[in-house]
Amino acid sequence: MEDVIILGTGCAGLTAAIYTGRAQLNPLVLEGSQPGGQLTTTSEVENFPGFPEGIDGYTMMDNLRKQAARFGARYEHAKVDKIELEGDVKKLYAGDKVYEAKTVIVATGARPRLLGIPGEKEMFGGKGVTTCATCDGAFYRDMDVVVVGGGDSAAEEALFLTRFCSKVTLIHRRDELRASQIMADRATSHPKIEMAWNAAPTEVLADEQGFTRAVVVKDTITGEEREIPCKGAFIAIGHIPNTDFVEGVLDRDGDGYIIPEAGSQVKTKHEGFFAAGDCVDHVYRQAITAAGMGCQAAIEAERWLAEQ
Repeated sequence: MEDVIILGTGCAGLTAAIYTGRAQLNPLVLEGSQPGGQLTTTSEVENFPGFPEGIDGYTMMDNLRKQAARFGARYEHAKVDKIELEGDVKKLYAGDKVYEAKTVIVATGARPRLLGIPGEKEMFGGKGVTTCATCDGAFYRDMDVVVVGGGDSAAEEALFLTRFCSKVTLIHRRDELRASQIMADRATSHPKIEMAWNAAPTEVLADEQGFTRAVVVKDTITGEEREIPCKGAFIAIGHIPNTDFVEGVLDRDGDGYIIPEAGSQVKTKHEGFFAAGDCVDHVYRQAITAAGMGCQAAIEAERWLAEQ
């Protein structure tokens, strides 16, 4: 039986692996279907402390992986499908294989909800299509961009991008935003934000170099299509936490995010079960906050094991 099993190898999971490794807990890390998490699809990370010139997302995650391995973290390529509890034993099922652990840190992250239109996948991650203005907005300084969505997240993304971009077109399929009134008012009244009402994106177009040049939208009333020229397309229609496998074991909210115990960011209702990163956090969703939660979860796991 393992002392600690960590699910996920994003910033939260690998930070937890570093801390539990240094505590000589010999953690086993199950990498899941996307080793390294969402950051491996990011061309450059500029907002993580300690990298004044920025760092490639894949390189950053590879460095974290090596750092954790240095302290004894072990890795297996496995995706957990189901969890069962038998007394103090946590059983993790990954296909035909069963893992047993005293403590588990769930750091499986979340995946962005995408539109599923032609061109979107081809230009995602470094070619103009992105899901994080905070991460990538500065790369589009003095350029025209679009934001797709109608909730608070879309309004916040659009407002944030006005700091860098020459014009932001907010594309929404209805004639009014779903965002809270204050956020909607701020977005619609901002001089740099232009609204594209009743518009449903149907395709992302590329230039000769394969980078985003425009988004095609269809008028939801007339059916007419038009192109909105842009260098960047920010998709802000929500995220999907990777938490289906904890159903019936850990509490989740209506969107699938794990609900932590009151008074803690990382403890769950089950003793010895911890959760960190984007599978819990639906507010900040940053690499640095995920890393901080991974640290918290590791320290809590170490303390819990010491008390047993």
